[in-house]
Amino acid sequence: MKVIVGLGNPGSQYSNTRHNVGFMVIDRLAKEHAPGASPRGQFNAACIEADLGGARCLLVKPTTYMNRSGQAVSAAVRFYKVLPAAELLVIVDDVYLGVGQLRLRPAGGAGGHNGLADIESALGSPDYPRLRIGVGATPPFMDQADWVLGRFTPEEAPLISGAVERASSACVAFASRGLDAAMNQCNAPPPKPRAPRGERGDQARGDGNSPAPPGGAHGS
Repeated sequence: MKVIVGLGNPGSQYSNTRHNVGFMVIDRLAKEHAPGASPRGQFNAACIEADLGGARCLLVKPTTYMNRSGQAVSAAVRFYKVLPAAELLVIVDDVYLGVGQLRLRPAGGAGGHNGLADIESALGSPDYPRLRIGVGATPPFMDQADWVLGRFTPEEAPLISGAVERASSACVAFASRGLDAAMNQCNAPPPKPRAPRGERGDQARGDGNSPAPPGGAHGS
């Protein structure tokens, strides 16, 4: 059994806020890999068992509110006797990453995130994988709490939708092939956009108007 936890706050008033992007990933995983399943209340969380790439997983959304996420995580870890360093994955929002960016690490500090800090305290260690999803930096004129409890703009929505999709895929890789495979998939830079076909041809041939570099091919 592997335990995948998405952090967030319960209640419709927090639905689709920046702080709840972890919940969004769990919802997508449940929809795709456990269609029709109803969450059960367990460990101070809403839990669904799912098969991710042939691996049995528990999908967890703590119902304790963000600052007490450790209660749910530690209870699930103890019950299933999972090894946090290899069999637990926590999905969390990150204000230090651009909107839609992903970063998967095997361990680390809380980085000012109260949910991660509570999990570290409950487990007694920071050594557990966490998948951070960028929600953008707090504007200088806003309090950070107001920022993360706000919703994404229409311009940001496609970026977050894509990030949730990529994060879900990384969770499947984590469950079925392990942390290293998930990190290789998740942390790889996005492919660079290819130039239009005609433009590539012009660049390859040269347009005949570009001056030669001074001093010949290797400079002076």
